[in-house]
Amino acid sequence: MDPREEVEKQNERKVKAAVLIFLVIAVGLTFCVVYFDSLKRMGTDPAYARAWFASRQPYGALIYVILQALQIVLVVVPGEPFELAAGYAFGALNGSLLCLLGESIGSIAVLLAVRKYGRKIALLFFPEERLDRLKFLHYSPKRLFIFSVIFILPASPKALLCYFAGLTDIDIHKLLIICTLGRIPAIVTSTISGSAIGDQRYLFAVVVILITAALSAASIAIYNRICEIHGKDVK
Repeated sequence: MDPREEVEKQNERKVKAAVLIFLVIAVGLTFCVVYFDSLKRMGTDPAYARAWFASRQPYGALIYVILQALQIVLVVVPGEPFELAAGYAFGALNGSLLCLLGESIGSIAVLLAVRKYGRKIALLFFPEERLDRLKFLHYSPKRLFIFSVIFILPASPKALLCYFAGLTDIDIHKLLIICTLGRIPAIVTSTISGSAIGDQRYLFAVVVILITAALSAASIAIYNRICEIHGKDVK
C-alpha cells in the first residue's frame, strides 16, 4: 500500500474515533444536564433513588449501568452516591454487581480512549498538576504493584488513577483487571450501607458507614504517603 494512502486511512480512523468519542461525551453530558437534579438527589435521598429506578422498570437496571459507566468516563459527580443508591435501589448483592458492571465498562472506555489519544484526553477532566503527581508510575520498576495497592484503597482517586493508567506502558489487560477488581471493596461497603438503609437497619448502616469512613481516612493518608515517597524518586 502506498504510504500516503496508509497515512490517509490512519487519519480517517482517528477522525471517526474522535467523532465517536465526542458523540458519547455529548450524549453523556446532555443526559447529566437533563437529569442533574435527579442524579444529585440520589446521593442524599436513597428513597428517591429506589423510586426513580423502580418507576423505570424493566429498564431500571440497564439505566443504572449506563449511568455508572458515564459517571466513570465523565467524572461528573463522585461515584459513592451512585453506589449507595444502588444498594438501596437493588439490594447489596445485585447493587454490587450492577455497580461493578457499570464501572468496569466505564474503566475500559477510559483506558482505551487514553491509550489511543494520550494525555489530552486526561487533561479534559484533570489539571496537569494532579496527573504529574502520579508520574512515578511511568518509571518505577514496581509500578504495577504500586498501582494495584493504591487503586484498591477505598478512598483513592480511582477516576484519576484510571485516566493516568492509560498513559503508562503497563499492559492494558492487567490494568483492566486491576481497575475492575480494585473497585470491589469500595463498592461492597457502599452498597451494603445503602441496602441497610433501604431495609431500615439504621444502626447497622451507621456502623458500616463509620467503619468505611475510618478506612477511607486511612487510605487517603496511605495514598498521599505513597505519592510523596515515590514522587521524590522522579524529581
